[in-house]
Amino acid sequence: MNLKKITATYIALIIALVFTNKPVFAESRNWGLSYPTPGTTPVGNASQEYLKEFDSYFVGSPDEKVLYLTFDAGYDNGCTEKILDTLKKTDVPAAFFLVGTFIRDYPELTKRIASEGHIVANHTMKHPDMSAISDKAAFQNELQKAEELYKNLIGSDMPKYYRPPQGVFSESNLKMANEMGYKTIFWSIAYADWSEKNQPSKEMAFSKLMSRLHPGAIILLHSTSRTNTDILEEFIYKCREMGYEFKSLDYL
Repeated sequence: MNLKKITATYIALIIALVFTNKPVFAESRNWGLSYPTPGTTPVGNASQEYLKEFDSYFVGSPDEKVLYLTFDAGYDNGCTEKILDTLKKTDVPAAFFLVGTFIRDYPELTKRIASEGHIVANHTMKHPDMSAISDKAAFQNELQKAEELYKNLIGSDMPKYYRPPQGVFSESNLKMANEMGYKTIFWSIAYADWSEKNQPSKEMAFSKLMSRLHPGAIILLHSTSRTNTDILEEFIYKCREMGYEFKSLDYL
């Protein structure tokens, strides 16, 4: 391709981005955020308008001081029960995006999550890179196997909320999830809390979380984090002192 053709191609991509408000990316991308202005909605690498085309969300209304608390879990290390105790004590609803193997291996915990009014959401059966799955049947299978485990255990259909493992997704993934009736849920607040061997300090956790707080925030925490377990009650009260309230993803 000569220089003129390359230039024309880039101009076309820029025009598409500006006039359609759609991100110009490769097929597979990692969900990413920047926080240019404290206390306001961060900038995602896909806009909320674009995501809504596929019934996908990373944030709620910027006009309401509402927070949505979500946890990702592929296994349990003893923290989940303590987190549930805190949520019960503070009367806060949450969504737990569970890998299917968690539902299989921790049935009593899964039942407790559901029985206490929290959403058990779909984080796929085995936590693969879903953007690498282009076959529709294979994509559906990853979600349906988790659905089946949930229904066999709980006796009702799994709520239709889905989070791509590691936030890796593609437009075709968003479309396929939407066709299955799912809302794809990303996040607008998260921090490096997932490594059991390298847990952040309480001070670091509060610094990251509180500085990124904003109306409509969907907060992603990992339920295997000892730090999250230890700070959760204080974090909830700090948010309430700032005038925030916690609501279920159903409110979206």
